[in-house]
Amino acid sequence: MKNSFQAFPLFPRMLPLLLVFLLPSLAQAHPGMPGHTHSFISGLGHPLTGLDHICAMIAVGLWAAQCGRRARWLVPLTFVSIMVIGGILGMGGVGIPYVEQGIAASVLVLGIFIAAAVRLPLAASAAIVGLFALFHGYAHGAEMSGTVSGFTYEIGFVTATASLHLSGLSFGLMAQRINSARLIRYAGGAIAACGLYFCFA
Repeated sequence: MKNSFQAFPLFPRMLPLLLVFLLPSLAQAHPGMPGHTHSFISGLGHPLTGLDHICAMIAVGLWAAQCGRRARWLVPLTFVSIMVIGGILGMGGVGIPYVEQGIAASVLVLGIFIAAAVRLPLAASAAIVGLFALFHGYAHGAEMSGTVSGFTYEIGFVTATASLHLSGLSFGLMAQRINSARLIRYAGGAIAACGLYFCFA
């Protein structure tokens, strides 16, 4: 398995640049106006329309895999749970400042944590992802309608988010299984580069 990566020695170094410069049109995309997101399919697809959300949600799974043990399920579960609360606050029109900045910071900070293989106490890890989840949930909750159709949108959004967490977690566990923890750190570097771009975009 290592030989397949040795065939592309520049790939890990080029990945951050590719992510930043090939997908700028997807960065921080929040399509639609409040009340216009009204179906399960809309909610399912919405996290996939913004590179900031994709990076952050995959990063949660990667960091959970890197932290290991109970963090593998508790960190993603915390993100999804607090994201729902953020969505409810957004639907209710409760004001939260610096939402976009918080989203950009989530990508940058989680990317740095992964790249540096930072391991924190479980409670601290859950608190950090919970804070970031509040921003992500609020941003999307503000676009939900307050009707039953808005509820189905939220179910779709939660499903997509959990799937992205699972993708990051699966990649992290696979990398650990083939004794290539560097792959996780390279991915973290790419995510951090995207986060830096979002902070100044």
